[in-house]
Amino acid sequence: MQLEGFASGDLLSQVLAQMRLTGDRVYSATVEPGERLMLDCNSAHVCMLQSGQLRIQRDGHPATPIEPGDVFLLPHTLDDLKLSAGDSPTTVAVCCFWFDAGSFRAMVFALPWLIHIRQADAAPWSEGLLHFMLLEAHDVQPGGALMVSRLIDLAVIRVLRTWVQQGAASGWLGGLSDARIARVLRAIHEQPRQQWRIEALARLAGMSRSSFCERFSALVGRAPLRYQNEWRLTLAKTMLATQTGRIGDVGFAVGYESEAAFSRAYKAFFGRSPREDQGSRGVFGESPR
Repeated sequence: MQLEGFASGDLLSQVLAQMRLTGDRVYSATVEPGERLMLDCNSAHVCMLQSGQLRIQRDGHPATPIEPGDVFLLPHTLDDLKLSAGDSPTTVAVCCFWFDAGSFRAMVFALPWLIHIRQADAAPWSEGLLHFMLLEAHDVQPGGALMVSRLIDLAVIRVLRTWVQQGAASGWLGGLSDARIARVLRAIHEQPRQQWRIEALARLAGMSRSSFCERFSALVGRAPLRYQNEWRLTLAKTMLATQTGRIGDVGFAVGYESEAAFSRAYKAFFGRSPREDQGSRGVFGESPR
């Protein structure tokens, strides 16, 4: 059972590779002054403001103004979201998608409700990508739906990468900006079979045990060993869906010493047995117990 392709590459690529999504559709919407842009509350969205002005607000949160050329990601399904046009007609390019069930939940659920990339940071890649997406959205040739889905995938990854590069990332992605925590994350990702102890991870970070645990949990949103376990199980779910082999071999590849121990941990996290997920590809909606 091979881990190649599942735990290789740079750290950000490793995790983004486990955050898979399915793109649904792309369209351009025009909203009259003072009116609201209505989005599907059952989907996540990545959008670009083409013209006009937009204000995004949730209950209990201050409004965020969006300017032309800005790109924003709404990674969660929200029913209290309000998007209102300014004093002139406003046009927004909207991409709908949902995260697949096999996505790395520690990452997906740690994302904030809004990630806002301003025009100055988005311009080098957003305009060309948007043009291509809208072109494909109106193309009735075979394969168009797949092209749209892959382009939305690319847009979401680009937004997240820009967000991390800006140093504005929160949650576990914020750990990438801390060289000490990033060393530990890389070790956990590249050596899922390693039976790590807190003391060894703290030494790798060059920190005391207590300082390391506090810093890791604050940035990543998970205790170190919990994060390692979730990463192992996420890799295992991907391997079950994409590789052929025995369940025990998958468990051994990600660090479990017996099939029984792997099956118990897997079911406790996903609410399903490994056998139920073998060869299957679910959609976003399941949640760990």
